[in-house]
Amino acid sequence: MLDKENAPDRDDDIEGYTKIDRYNPDLIANLSESYLNVLKQIGEKPEREGLLKTPERIAKALLYLTQGYDLDAAAILKSATFKEEYSQMVIVKDIEVYSMCEHHMLPFFGKAHIAYIPNGYVVGLSKIPRVVDVFARRLQVQERLTNEIRDSIHNALQPLGVGVVLECRHLCMSMRGVQKQNSVTTTSAFTGAFLSEKTRTEFLNLISSNLS
Repeated sequence: MLDKENAPDRDDDIEGYTKIDRYNPDLIANLSESYLNVLKQIGEKPEREGLLKTPERIAKALLYLTQGYDLDAAAILKSATFKEEYSQMVIVKDIEVYSMCEHHMLPFFGKAHIAYIPNGYVVGLSKIPRVVDVFARRLQVQERLTNEIRDSIHNALQPLGVGVVLECRHLCMSMRGVQKQNSVTTTSAFTGAFLSEKTRTEFLNLISSNLS
């Protein structure tokens, strides 16, 4: 979707600031035309000043928000895997999550808490949040997103166990439908040692505590 081979598209060239994006120009043109038609059909006037570049901006935003289709979670994890004799729980918590519901294409967002127990290998800590982004930057449902994160870490590292918890707010619930602004959806997925109540409880207690 993002096209690094094409020349930069320079937009919003304002005093001292030039934004540079690289996208496939044909794809942007096709998406922009579709969004132009959407604006017309909802009763807007795409020719007015505030909307002149809106179809193009939406097209670029959509490609950015769905760039996960072009990323490989396994490759990311394996690029920073190191042999290490550590067999206790490793937790990365409060990872920001931004995704889009596939049912209404409205955002959902929140936090991910991820743990694994190494089995001879550890992974660079920054790779865990990157894996979250790989799957979050797609059209999603929270349940599937939770499982995909779990499975990618389990398959790449072959650890003794993986635990994943997601806590998210869904704009499809707060902006439309039941319009409940304060509801939070929590999903979880576990493998291996985390299927044990003792290990799972330790994980849940640790992500709930404030260690400082």
